[in-house]
Amino acid sequence: MGNLLQKNSQKHQEDEEEDDDSTLACEICIEPISSNKKFKNNHNCTHSFCMDCMASYIQVKVEDQYVPDVACPALDCGHLLDPLHYLPILPAKLFTKWSDLLCEKVVLLGFERCYCPNQTCSVLIVNECGGNVRRSKCPNCKKLFCFQCKSPWHSGYRCDEREEMRDVNDMLFGELVETKKWSRCPSCGHCVELVEGCPNVSCKFVFSF
Repeated sequence: MGNLLQKNSQKHQEDEEEDDDSTLACEICIEPISSNKKFKNNHNCTHSFCMDCMASYIQVKVEDQYVPDVACPALDCGHLLDPLHYLPILPAKLFTKWSDLLCEKVVLLGFERCYCPNQTCSVLIVNECGGNVRRSKCPNCKKLFCFQCKSPWHSGYRCDEREEMRDVNDMLFGELVETKKWSRCPSCGHCVELVEGCPNVSCKFVFSF
């Protein structure tokens, strides 16, 4: 009789937990969460997220941001997601990409690396020589890019000036600056060319007023 009462009590508690789950809403899509679609991070943490939103969240982190260690999206949580736990809900290509990122993190630990900014390429590139590398060529698509700001090569422009390359004329001017090896005034940013004489150059634009 005692065992029967204990079983009924446990069943009642489980039913109450299921009822509580049914009233939860996903913090991302604000839709009710069914008990079979509730976020469970391999019992490391449990938050109000549905598995569909978690799959989309992982996709953004892996495919758009190239993040190997994907953390729980809950505020002040920080627990990492276990890829094997999400294998049933992720497309095979996405799961493979995530696994590759985790492998690269371990194998290439200590090397500076980036991905080719060419969207049709996106191959992983490793700086094996060290040093402050800037102008680089992708070994796969052969296109030039900047290793520092991870963007297509901005001839004649600094990384913080690359947004100024608005049209073909700006690109041609940048290539001219690079070919002529012109320097830029640290005060106004105008190009300065030393033709001959003393290496100390005064920018006419700075002192024109």
